[in-house]
Amino acid sequence: MNDHDNHPGQTLATFAATLQFDQIPAAVLLRAQDLFLDWTACALAGKGARPVEAIAAFAQQMGPAGLASGGAEILISRRQSTPLFAALVNAASSHYAEQDDVHNGSVFHPATVVFPAALAVAQALGCSGQQFLTAVVAGYEVGIRVGEFLGRSHYKVFHTTGTAGTLAAAAAAGRLLNLTPQQMQDAFGSAGTQAAGLWEFLRDGADSKQLHAAKAAADGLTSAYLASAGFTGAARILEGAQGMGVGMSSDADPAKLSAGLGQRWALAETSFKYHAACRHTHPAADALLQVMTAHDLTAQQIVRVDAFVHQAAIDVLGPVVKPQTVHQAKFSMGTVLALIARFKAAGLSEFSDHFEDDATVEFRAKVQMVLDPEIDQAYPARWIGKVAVHTGDGRILHGRVDEPKGDPGNTLDRGELEQKALRLSSFSGAATAAEMAALFDTVRALANAPKMERLLPA
Repeated sequence: MNDHDNHPGQTLATFAATLQFDQIPAAVLLRAQDLFLDWTACALAGKGARPVEAIAAFAQQMGPAGLASGGAEILISRRQSTPLFAALVNAASSHYAEQDDVHNGSVFHPATVVFPAALAVAQALGCSGQQFLTAVVAGYEVGIRVGEFLGRSHYKVFHTTGTAGTLAAAAAAGRLLNLTPQQMQDAFGSAGTQAAGLWEFLRDGADSKQLHAAKAAADGLTSAYLASAGFTGAARILEGAQGMGVGMSSDADPAKLSAGLGQRWALAETSFKYHAACRHTHPAADALLQVMTAHDLTAQQIVRVDAFVHQAAIDVLGPVVKPQTVHQAKFSMGTVLALIARFKAAGLSEFSDHFEDDATVEFRAKVQMVLDPEIDQAYPARWIGKVAVHTGDGRILHGRVDEPKGDPGNTLDRGELEQKALRLSSFSGAATAAEMAALFDTVRALANAPKMERLLPA
């Protein structure tokens, strides 16, 4: 047994530092391009959102002066800044619409922390498309495994995207900076000691979720740049006696940090989000839509909906009883199912225009979450959706979805992703259809790009 077997964190750092483009399967690279397209649209969708614009204004206040300072693109404003502030703003904006990707097993949103860090560094350094994609894959593989390592107990209190996401961003930025394995380990140490994000904000509908993503991307990037300058970090920040596993989890499993590296590509397991809401609502939303379509029901015919869920859904969604904001409404199972019942959709416009309607509020009261042993046991590897729909004429209709729309086995194809991207960008007015069409072409040709240029014209 070599030392790496006893030190899975070091194994993970070495993998991230040494990953080569030609080691990555073609299907994984194509999936990475699809995820990048999806992330870009999510980042554009944050334009105009008050919490996002507050972070953007802070970045402008604290960052360098001048339109072309720093070489990294802020998507919502099309300004340029240093990699640090571009990553900060792009991460915040991409985590606002609740449409960014999610990895089921780690309960982690990789895109919103990996792409901001990778894009900012790649643009600033003039890296190639292949270097960018390699770094992105490294970030996904690291962040997902850290999320799985931290386990279910972690997610009960901590927002994994803020915690594991800091290491994911460090891995992506560090690969572009060509960190050595030792430097990558140092970057992980600095990232892990800064990793943070608590769920308490949901009870108040506070703005913290965007801050979690912003800080994870920026702190991971900072950690990588510091490591490249010789700044050291804890060697066992993940599995050490006073590391993240001990401090943030009661079921941490170090073996998950290095399991299957180079054979199992976790990036390819990542799901796209179809509904503009917390992923914990999606299985039940799909199951309700299934019942309503099969039985040609209207919202008015329904007197009660039992949404069968896993415990984490109750932990995250349970505190949101009477949502006061659009963003808080996306964490309300009753609101999401009300929109599905009324409009057969829970997209950006349904939330912005109808989350406070009398009919939505009335339907919200008909929904209750019920802990289901089968669903809870399958989670987080599988997110099963089950509902029991009670009708006014006495029927109880059951719906079941084993793979919610957007999961790898029920995925969105490139055409559907492009349609979603057009909806997101037009909703915020952040890009025209012609600009998005050009962006689609850029993403398709990413592996052949000699240099990562601007995604949108200035």
